[in-house]
Amino acid sequence: MKNGRRNAVIKELTRVYWMELETTINYLAISVDLDGIRAEEIKKSLAADIQTEITHAQELAERIKEIDGRVPGSFDFKPEQASLQPPEDSTDVVTSIHGVIEAENAAIEQYNKIIRLCDGVDYVTQDLCIKLLADEEKHRREFRGFLKEYENE
Repeated sequence: MKNGRRNAVIKELTRVYWMELETTINYLAISVDLDGIRAEEIKKSLAADIQTEITHAQELAERIKEIDGRVPGSFDFKPEQASLQPPEDSTDVVTSIHGVIEAENAAIEQYNKIIRLCDGVDYVTQDLCIKLLADEEKHRREFRGFLKEYENE
């Protein structure tokens, strides 16, 4: 892979690496902070997905290193997920669901961008991103189902 393309792939992998880590932070906060009976399934789902998100970040970090990139430390982190912050009202489950869907959409978009960038030049990274994309799509589908239930009430 030529340096220019490799640098572009590393840049985009690093972006999605930060997205996965920020999602982990926010899922942890929401999974603890939400209150009420109606929040229990959402809390359980988010708590279970924390490890998945960390695993994604680990796999991305390993791939960044494998293609001669550097895995950044926390001083390079810039939060972006405004919609995934714990809601002001700790019983506002719908806002949290919307935030999860928005975060999943952003991750899906980023993985698709990397998949296109790698096409024909880096099949290993492309394969990794296809696998992670499937996880994100599955999680988005789950939360769209939760949202349907709340919208029907």
